Amino acid sequence: MSSPPPENERESDLLSDEPTIELVVRARTGDRQAVEALLQRSVPQLKRWAHGKLPAAARNNLDTGDLVQETVLHVLRRLDTFQPRHVGAMQAYLRQSVLNRIRDEVRRIGRHPASIELPDDMASEEPSPEEQAVKAEAVSKYNEGLGMVSPRDRQLVVARIEAQWTYDEIAKHFAMPTPDAARMAVSRALRRLLDVLKNESGR
Repeated sequence: MSSPPPENERESDLLSDEPTIELVVRARTGDRQAVEALLQRSVPQLKRWAHGKLPAAARNNLDTGDLVQETVLHVLRRLDTFQPRHVGAMQAYLRQSVLNRIRDEVRRIGRHPASIELPDDMASEEPSPEEQAVKAEAVSKYNEGLGMVSPRDRQLVVARIEAQWTYDEIAKHFAMPTPDAARMAVSRALRRLLDVLKNESGR
């Protein structure tokens, strides 16, 4: 199994703009490139999300970044047990796995688990109505629709929905002037994807 990407990995291009489920299918067959793409897509976002969630009492024993990397590698070794049932299911599964690992670590040191809250210094970036609508689509329809939009729209949707990059990260990746410009570009890409999905459903 490959090692997780370094912290600055998300500043490079997407290794793949395929839907996560397609990467999972390839990774199950031992495809190294698919595994690397899943690592790139999962680790940086999970580290941001998990920041501050490991109670102080447990930090002497395990760093949050190490915990995330170990959890992701463990999940990737057991991909045959993962069955995605909705768009974005991989990240949700990984988040739950990280939470379970945190609880295990807290129990191991004999403490009660602390409540899991987003830290104050983490931007929430609430999902837009377009994001929520896309995530509500069936995985098969989403994958089919993603193959029918432009390469740039596909990359933007994958970056936001599947890799869960922030708008600031998207702006840097796609050479946009501001996070707001990235937000608008993603919103337009999502609307075009939803139009494709709607048109396909109406046939």
